[in-house]
Amino acid sequence: MTPRNVARPAAAGALCFAFTCVGAQAAPAQTETTTQTARAAQKPQIGVRHRKLNVRAGRRAAVGGTLVPAVAGVTVALQVRRGRDWERLDRDRTDAAGRFKLRQRLRRTGSGRVHVRVAGAAGVLPGKRRVGRLNVYRLANASWYGPGLYGNRTGCGGTLHAGRLGVAHKSLPCGTMVTFKHGSRAVRVPVIDRGPYVGGREYDLTAATAQRLRFRGHGAILATR
Repeated sequence: MTPRNVARPAAAGALCFAFTCVGAQAAPAQTETTTQTARAAQKPQIGVRHRKLNVRAGRRAAVGGTLVPAVAGVTVALQVRRGRDWERLDRDRTDAAGRFKLRQRLRRTGSGRVHVRVAGAAGVLPGKRRVGRLNVYRLANASWYGPGLYGNRTGCGGTLHAGRLGVAHKSLPCGTMVTFKHGSRAVRVPVIDRGPYVGGREYDLTAATAQRLRFRGHGAILATR
C-alpha cells in the first residue's frame, strides 16, 4: 500500500508539469498571432466624395466617402466639436467597397469643426480625418454701419476703422464668433460692438463685413447664432 501512495503524487506532479509546459508553449504562440494581426492592420485612408456642411436649421448635413482598405462592416462616425467635447451626429458601417454615408437632420443653430472617425476593426487601425466646419443657420434681420463712425471706440473695446471685420449685437458676449451667409458668400467674424438699436434688427455688420458678403442696405441674412 505504501508504494502505491507514493506513486500517485509523483504521477500527479508529472501531469501538472506536462500541462504547464503546454501552457508555456501556447502563450508565445498566442502572442505571436496577436503581433502578426496588429502588423497586418493598416492605417485607414478616408476619402471624402461629397459633403454638405452649410445647411439651414431643420435640414440634413451629409458627408459621404470611401475607406481604404475596403473592409465591410467598419464603423465610421461623423462628429462635431461642441465646446471641449466631440458630439456624434451619425454613424454608418462600410459596405464591401468601403463606402459610407453619414447624415443628420440638425435643428440647433451653431458652428463647429467636424471630422470623420473610423473605429478599429480587423485589418484596419483607428483613425480620423477633418472634413471642415459645420454651419447651421437661421434667418436673422441685419443692417450695416461704419462711415461717419470711424475712429470711435466700439462697445467691446478697440477702434472702429474701415477695414475692421466684426458685428454689433445687443447681448452676445464680446468676442463671440458668428458665421454669416449671404448668397454664396460666407464670413466668420467676432462680436465687437453693441447694437443695432433699430427695432426688428438683430445684427449690425461693419462695412468691411458687409462688403465681404456683398450685403447692402438691411434685410434678411443667414446667421449661426
